[in-house]
Amino acid sequence: MRKPKLAIAAVLLILVALAGTSAYAGYLMVGLVADYLGTGRFVAGLVLGAVFARLPYVSQGKLRTIGLLPKKARLPVVVVLLSVGLTSFLYRGDMVPALFLGLAATIVLTFRWIRLTVVPRAMSAFFRPSGEPAGAGRADPTIIDADFKEKKD
Repeated sequence: MRKPKLAIAAVLLILVALAGTSAYAGYLMVGLVADYLGTGRFVAGLVLGAVFARLPYVSQGKLRTIGLLPKKARLPVVVVLLSVGLTSFLYRGDMVPALFLGLAATIVLTFRWIRLTVVPRAMSAFFRPSGEPAGAGRADPTIIDADFKEKKD
């Protein structure tokens, strides 16, 4: 028996935990950048916002974005920032911020895999089309099921 309300509640709880972790990691990173630059959090937030900003523009009739960092450089820069923050907090002996930054780095590194692999499997476990039989979705799609009858000579 499927319980979609329980599944929705679990997914929302996981999303809230991920959002809270990411928000706190961002708060820690803005504070760390402010410490390194010798400015306030506001200016450090503006600097990080300028580095990671993506501005829309229209070129040849298509909507595109442009930013300071190219698309392929954004993930490595975020991972480097998180790892510098992680080592800085570990060096200071602050374990709770280091734990949150490590968890945020893990989320950033595994997000694509989670989105492509884990989420569809979890959703298929809770939600199945109503007309589909119980074991139909689990079969290998490359197997052709056919019935053969022998002719008598």
